[in-house]
Amino acid sequence: MLLQHFSNMLRHAGSMRCLTQLVLCAIVLSGCAAGPNRAQTGTSQEQAAAGGRLRVAPASALTLFEQAVAVMAAGDATDAELRFKEFLLQYPGYPGAHVNLAIISARAGDDKAAEGHIVDALIIDPEHAAALNQLGMLLRRQGKFIEAEAAYLKAVTASPDYALAHYNLGVLNELYLQRLDAALQHFERYQEIAGEDKQVVKWIADLRRRLDAQQRTAKVAE
Repeated sequence: MLLQHFSNMLRHAGSMRCLTQLVLCAIVLSGCAAGPNRAQTGTSQEQAAAGGRLRVAPASALTLFEQAVAVMAAGDATDAELRFKEFLLQYPGYPGAHVNLAIISARAGDDKAAEGHIVDALIIDPEHAAALNQLGMLLRRQGKFIEAEAAYLKAVTASPDYALAHYNLGVLNELYLQRLDAALQHFERYQEIAGEDKQVVKWIADLRRRLDAQQRTAKVAE
């Protein structure tokens, strides 16, 4: 139910104010329901505000958040989940903690819980790039490729240097939407931001080869 509301929102919302209203509506209607293998965790200074502006957190908040991130990176999902929830009890206005809870839930195969955490993050900040990226990943897993693309594009609009969303747009365009030009552009942008990734270098070379072959075939057909 929530994902249907998000899908409609991503297709038709004309402003971020409209996005927020639709997310809130989805929460009410649902009864408050709850790429690369890299941890998409928040930073020590939480990127909570729209457009990637940094919200400076108290030192105690930073300590709790960094401890939870470290535990998550070490692979202890249960302890990390408890730590992020403890963090949110004290500092409820930081969407990155909700995003990390969404990642933990998704890795455990619980998309329903992941959905709830994504909604919580987007209520706090409708332009939170990592939350929008997670929404795109969730929609892609559900086979909603156009809606997933819209979520990823909102992520890179809010934060143009958010590399993971460009990576996911590359994957989506190549494997699911069969748009090789767009895939190449996003993989190249990912490389510019993240630095050389040997696997992505191979994908870029392959995409260029396939695009060249398409162009040669088109010329012959003319």
